[in-house]
Amino acid sequence: MHTNRVSFPLAVEAVVIDLDGTLLHTAPDLAEAANRMLAEMRLEPISEALIKTFIGNGVSRLIKRVLTRNMDGEPDAALFAQAQPIYEKHYQEVVSLNSKPFPGVVEGLQALQQAGYRLACITNKAAKFTIPLLKDTGLHDTFELILSGDTLPKRKPDPLPLLHACEKFGITPDEMLLIGDSLNDTQAARAAGCHVFCVPYGYNRGGDVRDLDLDAVVGSLLEASTLICKKN
Repeated sequence: MHTNRVSFPLAVEAVVIDLDGTLLHTAPDLAEAANRMLAEMRLEPISEALIKTFIGNGVSRLIKRVLTRNMDGEPDAALFAQAQPIYEKHYQEVVSLNSKPFPGVVEGLQALQQAGYRLACITNKAAKFTIPLLKDTGLHDTFELILSGDTLPKRKPDPLPLLHACEKFGITPDEMLLIGDSLNDTQAARAAGCHVFCVPYGYNRGGDVRDLDLDAVVGSLLEASTLICKKN
């Protein structure tokens, strides 16, 4: 589904890809860590379905949402201070226990590599979780550049990570495509001046990506690779 008046294939030099909900189905492990934390704190468990709607703004915000069961909830400061190290301990233990690439991800990455695009992974997840997760799932070495939520002073939806990637690759923003699954991704891409596709199978706080400002909805990374071409 193409939603803006852009002509395909889009001519780009680099493709940057979101992690949670785009490359990898991480909700089972995020939920496992949350429920281990809640059990240790003697609080009520939470469903994976609800956790899926809470993903996308980094671990701190996820913990706050789990504690309050609310997207914008602010738990008691002392409770959050107690919860954060417990969650992070458990998530490090299970970071790649059940997380796996979505269908078409491995094939799509191979197609993008073979076509000669510069590849980056840009996520709001902290580096201490991002790197082991990408290594354990065999995707780490695919990317020339990996930017985590704590790599730079700002993270998505701020355009800084995308502009940083453009600078590293020596390209202009219109030569870059971001593939993501959420409002965070589309806002970052539009602010940076990049092209953006979204996959419909990700998290996006439970909303429909077709409602977002994007260039195309693609069923997989493999499909995305058919809608672009090398600029030079």
